Amino acid sequence: MASLAIVRTGDSDFQGKWEQLKGKLTLETALLEDRGRLEKVREVIEQVRLEGDKAVADFTADYDKVILRPQELRIEAAALQKAHEGLDKGLRAALRRSMENVRDYQRTIKVKQPADWHREGARLGVRYRPIKRVGVCVPGASAPLVSTVLMTVAPAQAAGVEEIAVISAPRPDCDNSIHPTILGLCWELKVTEVYRVSGAQGVAALALGTEHIKKVDKIVGPGSWWGQLAKKEVYGLVDIDSFAGPSEVLILADDSANAAWVAADMLSQAEHAPGSAVLLTDSEKLAMTMVEKLESQLTQLSRAEQTRQCLQDYCMAVVTRDMKEAVDLANEFAAEHLQIQCRDSEQIAEKIINAGAIFIGSFTPVATGDYYAGPSHALPTGGSGRFFSALNVNDFIKQTSIISYDEQALQNAANDIKRIAHAEGLDAHARSVTIRAQRNLT
Repeated sequence: MASLAIVRTGDSDFQGKWEQLKGKLTLETALLEDRGRLEKVREVIEQVRLEGDKAVADFTADYDKVILRPQELRIEAAALQKAHEGLDKGLRAALRRSMENVRDYQRTIKVKQPADWHREGARLGVRYRPIKRVGVCVPGASAPLVSTVLMTVAPAQAAGVEEIAVISAPRPDCDNSIHPTILGLCWELKVTEVYRVSGAQGVAALALGTEHIKKVDKIVGPGSWWGQLAKKEVYGLVDIDSFAGPSEVLILADDSANAAWVAADMLSQAEHAPGSAVLLTDSEKLAMTMVEKLESQLTQLSRAEQTRQCLQDYCMAVVTRDMKEAVDLANEFAAEHLQIQCRDSEQIAEKIINAGAIFIGSFTPVATGDYYAGPSHALPTGGSGRFFSALNVNDFIKQTSIISYDEQALQNAANDIKRIAHAEGLDAHARSVTIRAQRNLT
């Protein structure tokens, strides 16, 4: 059986196969249909609300197989510093260069404070202020996703967030602590509040606060379904970034693309297992050659079997009638990562409406954004790119409206305000204006 199916938009069964693939990737099942998992998450949150650190420690023992006392949840500063000293020098230098790229980009796109404006005695304005305290979820149970620390913490710091608390899973193979690469980067970023806790119990602790974990104002970062569902449940008590599902890439390519490079890009997402990779091309030859290259490269991967299964379950190559149809399908899909490898990549990019991030040109693999370029790799998945955006510095900034009327401005607006208030049946609203306009009222 071929690892990757090739379908054609002209086939009678294409629409069914296309909808089936999108259905596997949608967040609908996780958010609305998986009642058992959702109820379990709610139980975890309630236990943390009632029992605090004890519940956090108990769930950590159950899920991560690590026994901790409540006072051991926080990593000591000395351990962070030691991990930093143990970082490979080459890796440390690479992380620093990446960190500067992220900070430079985030500072550049940071919203600017506009001047107040005036209108007939009224002064109107807006004030931007950073959120005070943020919690960051960093996956680390299987692989130490050090780049997630960088891509979430650096934008928050660029915004001016004063307090950042990082949580990540403790590992028995790391002396019941967090992977040292994650700890070392936290120290490099001057983040010293790090907790060895993850999942729903970690999110609940950040949102509600416990004896040893101070509550935050916003929670960001990817993670397991348990952690993501917990973020959804505590939204309203705190702000969150978005709901992150499995990683995905959609590649738009024509016959000028390098088939081996496209195959490598497909595999780079499929190896997440689960992860999704979709090729949209108007070239039958490219699709066929890409699959041949993919099969060859697949045998060289350490996770070949898991990746092969993912290719069969969540990936597809689609041959379209033309590039316009490919672009239409791409906008419908709203991919987390969208790569364009065409002769006229820049022009095609202008036609993309829905995507978390767009990677333009054959020399821009997704890895440039994952690790180095500057925009955060925390991106909307599962089609949510239609309404969510990439995490960025402005997600950590609050906007407050400023309104100041002098006496004449209020007099000018009084009748209009009162009419609208009376239309809503809110007499006291109207009177709050009248009592100022007619000073003899008390």
